Amino acid sequence: MTSSVEIKFAPTQTPVLELIRRRWSARSFLDKSIAENDLNTILEAASWAPSANNEQPWLYFAAHKGTPAFDIVVEILAGGNQPWAKNAAVLVVTVAKLTFEANQNNNPTALHDVGLANATLLLQATALGIFAHPMGGFDAEKMSAFLHLPATQKPVVVIAMGYLDEAEKLVEPFKTRELTPRVRKPLASFVTKL
Repeated sequence: MTSSVEIKFAPTQTPVLELIRRRWSARSFLDKSIAENDLNTILEAASWAPSANNEQPWLYFAAHKGTPAFDIVVEILAGGNQPWAKNAAVLVVTVAKLTFEANQNNNPTALHDVGLANATLLLQATALGIFAHPMGGFDAEKMSAFLHLPATQKPVVVIAMGYLDEAEKLVEPFKTRELTPRVRKPLASFVTKL
């Protein structure tokens, strides 16, 4: 039987870094905790993304499995994410700071900035053998209330992180999704060279 790791290895059209080809959003996680040092390394990687004039307009709220905060975050997730995300070792809520601290002006690229930080976070997790799955499916109002966020901060995604387990432990439709090869649109469909 082919493993999900082999199935999900990205078949790129042109050569890209192996780390990028290995990164994918797994749903099946081992019952194994992530060491605090490794979690700190993953979160620090986010801080080294392009940072909006060093504003670093993001916040990360990390909850380990087995804590009350973890259970609350699971409950705030959409129903389609709860069945598998509850098995992650850590759930990380990513938040955008919508205004600049320096002058309180709106940051029109705040969501972009958080996305860049999340990308470096995901790649660092991959380098450590930890799989991370960003989820947009959650109740943003409930999450904001749980985290006591002001109106100038917005939850963006929740990232489930853990060590990979076998796809067979998942129920459908998640098992099939775990074992379906990854595909991407061809460059010509989204790139225009001027």
